[in-house]
Amino acid sequence: MEEIMLKIDNVSKQYILGQIGGTTLRDELQRLRAKRRGEEDPTKRIGAKDYNKGEKFLALDGVSFEVKKGERVGIIGHNGAGKSTLLKLISRVTAPTSGWIGMNGRVASMLEVGTGFHPELTGRENIYMNGAILGMTKKEIDAKMEDIIEFSECRQFIDTPVKRYSSGMYVKLAFSVAAHLDSEIMIMDEVLAVGDMAFQKKCLDKMSDVSKNQGRTILYVSHNMNTIRQLCDRVVVLDHGKVVFDGDVEEGIGVYMGGNSELNSNVIVLPYMRVLKTDTQIRIERVLSKNKECVFQFGSKLLFRVYITNSYNESKRCYLRVVIHANNGDPVAMSHTENPLFLDTGSNEKNLLLDIAQIVPGDYYLDMILIDYGKYGAEMRMDALQAVYRFRIVECEGFNLNKNWYKAGWGYINNGVIFEESWQK
Repeated sequence: MEEIMLKIDNVSKQYILGQIGGTTLRDELQRLRAKRRGEEDPTKRIGAKDYNKGEKFLALDGVSFEVKKGERVGIIGHNGAGKSTLLKLISRVTAPTSGWIGMNGRVASMLEVGTGFHPELTGRENIYMNGAILGMTKKEIDAKMEDIIEFSECRQFIDTPVKRYSSGMYVKLAFSVAAHLDSEIMIMDEVLAVGDMAFQKKCLDKMSDVSKNQGRTILYVSHNMNTIRQLCDRVVVLDHGKVVFDGDVEEGIGVYMGGNSELNSNVIVLPYMRVLKTDTQIRIERVLSKNKECVFQFGSKLLFRVYITNSYNESKRCYLRVVIHANNGDPVAMSHTENPLFLDTGSNEKNLLLDIAQIVPGDYYLDMILIDYGKYGAEMRMDALQAVYRFRIVECEGFNLNKNWYKAGWGYINNGVIFEESWQK
């Protein structure tokens, strides 16, 4: 029977928004003074939503899964799905509201740039401190010191206080410490994105090596599906604090990218497509394509109708942003309405034309975001959908002068503009 290194049993984490304790003591006193005077909260960010005091927010909701020794598990999901919260609970940075987490071994984690480092200490001193936290003796740390320094590529600055390090140097040293010190479980949360490409590859190779040859268990969070494919042998998909998939990497990525890969010209928006956790009063409810097969020849344009509901008691305006992704998740184009969409109370239908003429043949999907801008230009998301519409572009006669197309060579970014169009065209 394979040894279980991590067991998460029905774990939930709840926060109470707007309560004392969310900021510094100084900010809380300023908020209290403004409230007594009937003034606006001076600490609120521009464009931020006002939360009712005591409103509850469930970051994780009944999460359960197990991880065996030597497994490399990718944890994926949209922003706000609960990935970082889960890793903080596993690392014991904070405690769960309910449920139980059991670990069989020591944990080395990188939750964000600089986590676990004291800025006033040198790189060498921080290595000793991290080793001591993991229960290692000075002799054990000394035996690994040279390997850590060599891998980190920071030898020249190893006796410099880390507060003078760049973010890339922080990551290099922090990863090197986590990879070389004695721990049975490694936790990585998107931090490798700060490093350069060569170091990212070096880190992924190192994680694969310690997992295969040393039996170390790895939990890896990333929005880069290529690194998930390269490193992980299993994925857990989170959506609004719940586990919606646990299993094969490609199947999990398919769930994350939109639930399924079927082409559908009439899409009713489902809960898993929504990125924003809070209920919104302006929502995209349906997307209808003029092309029923969702297959376009190279050089075409995409005409679609968006059904939007406005629950406010007055008309509202917003802009629509569309991001086009290749099937592997890489963004290839973005477009934005030049003029605002004016939405009456109730149901609204907007016909829009998207220029996809310069996008090469392949399978793609759209993200749609309704946004408005505050008084000082702050962007406010009113609704956001991921993988709401899938389509395919195929070669046409004469495409690429009838030569074979090498997909690795494309890199064109479409700068077209979406604008209202007649549905009859």
